[in-house]
Amino acid sequence: MKIVVVGGGPAGLSAALNAALSGASVLIIDSNANLGGQYWRHLPASWSGQSELHLDLDSGLLLISSVISHPKIEIWNDAQIWNATHENGVTTLRVITSGVEKTVLSKTLILATGAYDRSLPFPGWDIPGVMTPGGAQSLLKGQGIAAGKKVVVAGTGPFLLPVAAGLAQFGCDVIELLEANSPLRWFKSLPTLISNLSKIGEASHYLSKFKKFGVKPKFKQTVVAAHADTNGVLVAVSIANIDSNFNIKKIRKVNCDLAAIGWGFTADTSLAGALSLKQIVTKDEGVAVWVDENQQSSIKGIFAAGEITGIGGSELSIAEGVIAGLAAAEFAGFKTKISNDHKKVRNRKRKFASALINSYPVKSGWQNWLSEETIICRCEEVKYSKLKFAVTELGATDSRTAKLLSRCGMGMCQGRICGRSVVDLVANEIGISPSDISDKERISVGNRPIITPISIELLANGE
Repeated sequence: MKIVVVGGGPAGLSAALNAALSGASVLIIDSNANLGGQYWRHLPASWSGQSELHLDLDSGLLLISSVISHPKIEIWNDAQIWNATHENGVTTLRVITSGVEKTVLSKTLILATGAYDRSLPFPGWDIPGVMTPGGAQSLLKGQGIAAGKKVVVAGTGPFLLPVAAGLAQFGCDVIELLEANSPLRWFKSLPTLISNLSKIGEASHYLSKFKKFGVKPKFKQTVVAAHADTNGVLVAVSIANIDSNFNIKKIRKVNCDLAAIGWGFTADTSLAGALSLKQIVTKDEGVAVWVDENQQSSIKGIFAAGEITGIGGSELSIAEGVIAGLAAAEFAGFKTKISNDHKKVRNRKRKFASALINSYPVKSGWQNWLSEETIICRCEEVKYSKLKFAVTELGATDSRTAKLLSRCGMGMCQGRICGRSVVDLVANEIGISPSDISDKERISVGNRPIITPISIELLANGE
């Protein structure tokens, strides 16, 4: 059986290539049309100027080319895994590809399913023109389309920098770049920052872009509401000065037609949950797949790398992918070796990832931005008042019960967008602090029996 790698981003690509270089036959199953993931999402080579939208597209294209040209690597693009089970040492994946459902069996599996933007609800976040930074970047890097002309980029985390720089480079007027946290938080992790000098170089690169296009980053400010015109389209946002706990101090209004707002990332653990892999709650109260020193999960023969083991960026993803690929090849019976240097690189990048969490926290004050009419679940159009009613009047004592009583998180995305926020909001309503929410409750948010929606027709015609 082939080693199966799920995901075609930095972690999946490096894992697949290192497994293949060790002699193993590899199958990559990727949900995107092209390899590269969100980080190296790109247009065809014929589209000029796209390198300006990436900091290191050349290195990404080199890795992608090496994977595509390797004779031992098979690639399934536009492939969605809707169900997965593990029994007697064999993983069974039910995959939708080219409009057909297929079954893939593997004794050695590497999960590199990545992460997606974390969103926080606020009044007007469901208005057309409000999107995540990742959504705006996907349109830009994957389609060559700017989602707006007059742009506000806000939230927290270093991902805001390339998004704002890319939009400005493309010709958008980035009128506001807002970081909710203070840059002084980095002083707590100064030794880690110094040991990762390439990151200082990245920051300098983006700052030079901002200077060129007249973008001025502002700190301890964020978007707390969005406003639509009579046609229901975004025309303005309310920007607040906030304190260290994200409580509002002062509000001003700014006209714009695009607001790209994101609060870091949420690991995509859906597949890991379906396989009953051990998961842990991370320092930022997210969820990640537990792995050992060789990136092996709690089930032998299943490895994990990249953002699903903890949000840490592309360099950490690549380092973990290398180790996962080598370890998987060794598990499959091929002679290979994981060096101490591999682990040293990974551990250094993990320290930087930890520094990111310390520098860009999401504080509980965001809950005070909400009104009774604020939509919490966009799929089912559940308002905050209805979620609170499930707790105060119907007696829900946890997020799962509140979900069943309010339908919050029961729509098409199955809680991928609102689930994490619902856990926090329900806990607040009950009187539980975020740090006291049980690991079981946080982990359960990402677990769902159907990983990707599938039609009855496809199910009936499948293998």
